[in-house]
Amino acid sequence: MSESILMGKIVSAVGIRGEVKIYSYSDDGFLKQKHIYVEKDEYKVEKARMQGNTAVLKLKNVNDRNTAETLIGKNVYIMEEDLEELPEDNYYIRDLIGCKVIDIETSEYIGEVKDVLQYTAQDQLEIKMESGKTFLVPFVKAFAKEVLIREKTIKVALIPGFIEGAIEA
Repeated sequence: MSESILMGKIVSAVGIRGEVKIYSYSDDGFLKQKHIYVEKDEYKVEKARMQGNTAVLKLKNVNDRNTAETLIGKNVYIMEEDLEELPEDNYYIRDLIGCKVIDIETSEYIGEVKDVLQYTAQDQLEIKMESGKTFLVPFVKAFAKEVLIREKTIKVALIPGFIEGAIEA
C-alpha cells in the first residue's frame, strides 16, 4: 500500500472562483500533480501555479470562495507513487533522514541523519551520534562522498571540528 506524503497546508482562499493557496513544503511539487488529497478527500487539480513559496491550485468541484474557505487549515498530501523522479544526485529529505553515517576513510559508524536543514547556501545534514550529541555536515560532494539510498547509508569525509563541535540534542 502506498504511503501519503505531506506536501503543504491550505492557508487561504484566492479570488472568487474557488482557488486555494497552499503553503508548500516542497519547491514546485504541486505543478505536476494531477490530483491531491486534502486530509482524506481526493481532489483533481485543474490548474496550478506557484507564487513564491506558495502554490495556488484550482481544484475540481471547488468553484467558489465559500467552498475554498472550508479547506483553510487542512493538510495537503500526495501519494508516494506520485512523487516525481529526481535527477541524479538529488534526494528527497524523507529518504535521507534515518540514513547511517559512515566515515569514508575509517569505515566507522558516526551516527544517523536526524534532519536535513535547508539553507540558502547549502543543505546541512544534522547527524545524531550514539552519545546523543548532534553536529552538522554540509550536504555537498566535498563532505557527503557517497549517498546510498537503498542501503540507507551516507559515507562522509570529515574535517577537524565537525564532531568536536557537537552539541547536546
